[in-house]
Amino acid sequence: MAATPAPPTAPPKPTWDPRKGDPPFPWLRPTIRIRLTLLYGGMFLIAGILLLSIIYLLAAQALNDGGSGQSFQVTGSNIDITSETCPQLNGATTNGQLNDMLKQCNTIQRQHALDDLLSRSLGALLGLAIIAFAFGYAMAGRVLSPLGRITRTARAVAGSDLSRRIELDGPDDELKELADTFDDMLERLQRAFTAQQRFVGNASHELRTPLAINRTLLEVHLSDPGAPVELQQLGKTLLSTNERSEQLVEGLLLLARSDNQIVERKPVDLAEVATQAIDQVHGEAEAKGVEIRGARRPAVVQGNGVLLERIALNLVQNAVRYNVPEEGWVEVTTDVEHGQAVLVVSNTGPVVPAYEIDNLFEPFRRLRTERTGSDKGVGLGLSIVRSVARAHGGHIYAQPREGGGLVMRVTLPI
Repeated sequence: MAATPAPPTAPPKPTWDPRKGDPPFPWLRPTIRIRLTLLYGGMFLIAGILLLSIIYLLAAQALNDGGSGQSFQVTGSNIDITSETCPQLNGATTNGQLNDMLKQCNTIQRQHALDDLLSRSLGALLGLAIIAFAFGYAMAGRVLSPLGRITRTARAVAGSDLSRRIELDGPDDELKELADTFDDMLERLQRAFTAQQRFVGNASHELRTPLAINRTLLEVHLSDPGAPVELQQLGKTLLSTNERSEQLVEGLLLLARSDNQIVERKPVDLAEVATQAIDQVHGEAEAKGVEIRGARRPAVVQGNGVLLERIALNLVQNAVRYNVPEEGWVEVTTDVEHGQAVLVVSNTGPVVPAYEIDNLFEPFRRLRTERTGSDKGVGLGLSIVRSVARAHGGHIYAQPREGGGLVMRVTLPI
């Protein structure tokens, strides 16, 4: 029998999140500012080299033309000529030797003047090039400062703060037009997002009342000992359906609440939150024969205790419900790692392909029934967990466990 091919792995996650600020070693990044600086400085350097070459050629031509138009001829006798720059003139014994030496000295002086001009010009060009690069870097930063404001605003928006605006002032140029367009887009997004949250919240509140009335009526009828067996069975089925609808409404309301940033924050110990979640699921775990284990060390974060408890409760409930029929276990651990509070929930269970991991966090998305073997959930548990984690500035990562099951890892800033 041919071996079953391994499921394809998920694509690697990016190692740099723009919401966390600049990446390490920002000078190694080919930013626009660095490229503009190199462009400005390079253009100045090229122009300086061209100008220096032209000046050098013109000076050389002028010296050659001036030297060729003049001729030195010494005649007479008993002529004594001394020179500090041309000491070889002191050794001339005849007028012919003296004339030849004067021509050589004139050529040497012209070349010396050109070399001195070239060296001084190169030094001046080097100094001006350094100044040009520094000036170009400063000017590029000033020109690109509006882009920095746009980037900071985009990072704030990525952290679910849609109320931020750029509000760029200054001349009506392309950058201001870009900033105004970005502000208009944020305004429309905020209106749509607020309307969606308001609709979900209102709908959830409006649905609570009739569902509560239905549950009460069903419980009253089921409490009647003289009710027929068929009526009691129907009542239990309707009560179960009503309970599922209540869970769906509560999940929608919590999902709408958790999409916002947490305003009021208090110290919350993830170890205590995880312990409370385990206590709530303990009865269901015993009924399914699932062992709950793991060391929970103190990990205090700033946040909303009710929402953080929902994270632990949803993860532990999923780990218990979607487990193996026999000898299953759930491991719940809390700790502080690298300056972050970490909650890890691992469990035995069916094999989950890596390409289906991302779908688990979408609302109303679950694995196929034949794979999970459970219909107790409403498909909002992991969506709520991700939303609450993001509202606290954290993240949740899921990874298939070797042999079946999942490893859920929640990281929250301290």
